[in-house]
Amino acid sequence: MPEFVNKKFYKVEGNKIVCLICQHYCKLKKGQIGICGVNKNENGKLRNLVYGRLAALNIDPIEKKPLYHFLPGSKSLSIGTLGCNMQCPFCQNWHISQIRESVNNTEYIPPENLVQIAIKYNCKSIAYTYNEPTIFYPYARDTAFIAKEHGIKNIFVTNGIESKEVIDDMIGIIDACNVDFKSINPHFYKKILKSPFGILDSLKQIKKSGIWLETTTLIVPGENDSDEELNQIADFIANELGTETPWHISAFYPQYKMTNKPSTPKKLLEKAFEIGTKKGLQYIYIGNLGLKNQTICPNCHSTLIERRAYQILVDNIDNGKCSNCGIEIPGLWN
Repeated sequence: MPEFVNKKFYKVEGNKIVCLICQHYCKLKKGQIGICGVNKNENGKLRNLVYGRLAALNIDPIEKKPLYHFLPGSKSLSIGTLGCNMQCPFCQNWHISQIRESVNNTEYIPPENLVQIAIKYNCKSIAYTYNEPTIFYPYARDTAFIAKEHGIKNIFVTNGIESKEVIDDMIGIIDACNVDFKSINPHFYKKILKSPFGILDSLKQIKKSGIWLETTTLIVPGENDSDEELNQIADFIANELGTETPWHISAFYPQYKMTNKPSTPKKLLEKAFEIGTKKGLQYIYIGNLGLKNQTICPNCHSTLIERRAYQILVDNIDNGKCSNCGIEIPGLWN
């Protein structure tokens, strides 16, 4: 049965199995379910309870992921299940990600059917998103192999605490990632998100793998908005990932368990933009405010792409190059 996970993603230790799907590395007794709520030790085998059980399926513009340097203007079939391996108190999809009961009662769609939906609606990619896709990696992996046979790309919108084993396996299967770079503070991950602090290693491993990488930081007032932290995040991106790596800085809105927080003011995002610019980041984008976002040529400074929200208004990239000066622009453009 497909929901039983490939043995490469778990190992046996005595009377327990160790799940190798994410950095929690849950040690599960027989019948026990991991922190994510969806991977279970069933008689000494790892079973993925949400394999093919979708809680969300939509056709989105790829800019919504957000990915700005990967097939701009195209449609992406976007899917998610129940469950997550983090407990973010500001989660915008908490109504599916934080569900821990009845995870296998949603509609079942086998991988081949999902790919056919993508083909039917002319989607150039399938995005594994909404909740954390790592927790349903076995399903995403099976779908991705079939999608690639039909020339369809595969995208992870992820919190970045995949295991090293999964990131290695993603090479040649997953084409692009947008990774939530929520903080550079271990305390933020461990105390607020209830997560291991492995984001820095994951970002470096994904970048090194050749998978196209964009990062997003949701700036939450009073939590990760200090000048010191924003400087450290921008420093890490510039020095460890490369100044060509896009950084999306996104506005927080009160929801789930953080309804007492104010929304992120525009001036705070503009401050982060200035910090990133001073650190040499070439592609910085402000999200969640409906503003125009421009991709600017780092060589001649002409406008390459201009967007408002998810709509492209101007496109001056020609075969991956600036149509004005001819310099190659990092990303996948067609």
